[in-house]
Amino acid sequence: MATVLSCAMSLPAAFRRREILAFHRRDAQEIAEAVAESETDALLRKGLVWNGAPAHLQVRFRADCVEASMVIDGAGDAAGAERFEAMLDRMLGLAQDVDAFERQHRDHPQIGALIVRQAGLRVPVATTPFEALTWAVTGQQISLGAAVSLRRKLILAAGVRNAGGLMCYPDAGRVAALSVDVLRQAGFSNAKANTLLTVARLAADGGLPLDAWLHAPPVDEIRERLLEVRGIGPWTVDYTLLRGFGWMDGSLHGDAAVRRGLQALLGREDKIAENEARSWLAP
Repeated sequence: MATVLSCAMSLPAAFRRREILAFHRRDAQEIAEAVAESETDALLRKGLVWNGAPAHLQVRFRADCVEASMVIDGAGDAAGAERFEAMLDRMLGLAQDVDAFERQHRDHPQIGALIVRQAGLRVPVATTPFEALTWAVTGQQISLGAAVSLRRKLILAAGVRNAGGLMCYPDAGRVAALSVDVLRQAGFSNAKANTLLTVARLAADGGLPLDAWLHAPPVDEIRERLLEVRGIGPWTVDYTLLRGFGWMDGSLHGDAAVRRGLQALLGREDKIAENEARSWLAP
């Protein structure tokens, strides 16, 4: 038995699908996400776990709207349609108030020109906060390519495949069931393996009620609870808030790519230190 959820959403006139699709194109092997584009539209397919069951998400981007459906390998839940629409809204960044940000900063001496060139830019968000949190832990202090490879191996280690053929990004219960040895064999360091298992067990047991926090994220509480976990620091927290909850007011001053971008924007030859990046980003 399968359950199908579907919905359609209008897109703002300046919506940019390129960055949304690029986020899901990180893994060229396309074991869990696949993107196909034509001149008129684009299709994103993604494997995920929904209420404990493998699911196959499809999002078709048209000129002024998206049409989305999800086939769940099992029975659905009463609030499934509402949760599905909320997930899609977060994924596409439709609730992000980019218009207000652009109005406020379009005359900024450095980023004003960037805003004009990239009007409508939104931050892509993961399907679940757990996916964002585990991706943040996976990507700590390594290159994007290495992080993508580790993420792929985590998906394969969990071994969940939907009826549509895609592997599924595992939920907390699936990750919690793995062992340190399995994660080590997949290429994770001992420290990262233990951190992943800790957050997975907390999320599975309700110690980290990630999905319950989605409606109105208690940012201070989330930050406090995550920082209690060994192996999680401020960068991991802010990245999780950004990619998992769509919270736009964090500071990624500890991110090397952010500081390199700021160095280029300011035309500096010397590297930007974290404290300087924090101060520059604050306004």
